[in-house]
Amino acid sequence: MLHIDKFKRQQMKEGNRLKAQERLNDSNAYKAMEQVQKLMDTYYLDGVIGLLPFGIGDILAALFAVLYVWFAIAKVRSIPLSLAIINNSLRDVALGLIPFYVGDVIDFFHKANRQNMELVRGFVEGDKDVIRDVNRKAIQSALLIVLMVVIIIAMMVLVVSLTGWIWHNIILLFNR
Repeated sequence: MLHIDKFKRQQMKEGNRLKAQERLNDSNAYKAMEQVQKLMDTYYLDGVIGLLPFGIGDILAALFAVLYVWFAIAKVRSIPLSLAIINNSLRDVALGLIPFYVGDVIDFFHKANRQNMELVRGFVEGDKDVIRDVNRKAIQSALLIVLMVVIIIAMMVLVVSLTGWIWHNIILLFNR
């Protein structure tokens, strides 16, 4: 009897997951993500936009990742998936910023939007390899966020100390 109940629960769980997956796949946001992925990666719009100077193109192209992040947070309700998408998008921006047009060439071949779409699909479908990849990238992102916060705090302390030192020396200069 216990085995049958467990089997029924698993079937119900799988049925609920399939219904949720179907709802997500049919949503306008999901269809918009597929369109963005097609335009940015299949038609190389990401690389073309990346040609805009001073990193402006890379930042504009990265704004399209907001759709994926919103979908992961609002529809899928997954912080690890959101962090993994942010990780991919920031990596794409960093690669695009490599100077002397090297980054622009890389932009034509690095398909961040396709990778984000694969993460979303695999996560929604319950693909264990994708979920493992999402969790790995989420941990990387979380560690990078912590590192950035530490660097920002250190920079703030440095600026305050430097400002105090400069102010102190200015006062000494005029008190002579």
